[in-house]
Amino acid sequence: MDRERRLLLSAQQLLADMVDRLATLVACESAPGSLPHLESCADLLARWGSQVLGRPARRVVIDGLPHLLWPAADQRVLLLGHFDTVFPIGTTRSRPFTVQGDIATGPGVLDMKGGIVQMLAALRLVEDTSAVGVLLTCDEETGSVTSRPLIEAEARRSAAVLVCEAATPEGHVKVARKGGSVYSLTIQGRAAHAGVEPQRGINATVEVAHQVLALGRLGVADSGGTSVTPTLLSAGTTTNTVPESASLAVDVRAWTRDELERVDHAIRGLVPVLSDATLAVGGGINRYPMPAELARPLLALARSTARRLGIADLAGAYAAGASDGNFTAALGVPTLDGLGAVGGGAHAADEYIRLDRMPERAALLAGLVETLAAARRAEAAKAGGIP
Repeated sequence: MDRERRLLLSAQQLLADMVDRLATLVACESAPGSLPHLESCADLLARWGSQVLGRPARRVVIDGLPHLLWPAADQRVLLLGHFDTVFPIGTTRSRPFTVQGDIATGPGVLDMKGGIVQMLAALRLVEDTSAVGVLLTCDEETGSVTSRPLIEAEARRSAAVLVCEAATPEGHVKVARKGGSVYSLTIQGRAAHAGVEPQRGINATVEVAHQVLALGRLGVADSGGTSVTPTLLSAGTTTNTVPESASLAVDVRAWTRDELERVDHAIRGLVPVLSDATLAVGGGINRYPMPAELARPLLALARSTARRLGIADLAGAYAAGASDGNFTAALGVPTLDGLGAVGGGAHAADEYIRLDRMPERAALLAGLVETLAAARRAEAAKAGGIP
């Protein structure tokens, strides 16, 4: 029996344990910024990860947020993931982890607690993890503000990065991702009585409406799929007062660095339409795009491993959403994403994963890690003159 078939058989024997761990991890809620819950989740994962890797986790606390790192001295490959979710604390009371046939649902089950469980299962299958680093962060869903320097530092120490974010619903890995920017527009007008003398006011709601229309003209169809999306909006205080202030959040996604920078320049150049209104722009480019070129050698290795596992149709997909893989790819480090769970509905009430595909995904990750680690050993032997 070849190596990949042995990996798959071993992974299939771990399925029941993976499902049990997934239920435990989903029940351990980890909403963005909720420190007690993030700490509890970090405690659980630190214990699991240290048991698998045989070395303790290094808890890196930045601005109170606990990130988990298991560095390798000679780091050939970095496995990257995050354990925060978008769901507020208490969501599991109304939508607990549920299994129906081969489908599991629950908050964060796909993005990305299923990927973490598969990652740990894969590491149990790898004979030698001494060249494998693991980093699990807890602020990815809010932009990786505190973890980005840590992610970049560990990527620079690595020959390759494997990101255990979710695969596509078909099971394809992700070779390219859009870059993303986040902006805040703050408008200041002047309050007045809406019924008695509205003409004395400067209506911030009207001004923000002008800005929404201007933003809509930036994401044109011939700009390579660039989206400029107004999202969170707030204005006014009472129903009978001309709004004095308004704020607007804007989400931008683009396939190229040039497009992100074009939109960035345009947003920073916005000016008020109403006389005497003021406009301030905050935020900027958060993640540059993840280009497919860096992933192609890793995709070839993954497809070769997949074929030997009996997965004949593994492909590389382009994903509109960003991940921490954008940071590592921007450094020029070969990065392959989407090596996590197979499912759909991320961030939605119907988020799900395919339990029946967990063993093959764990085996695929383990086989890829072993291939990369073996390359490191071969290079070291050659450098040392070992035949």
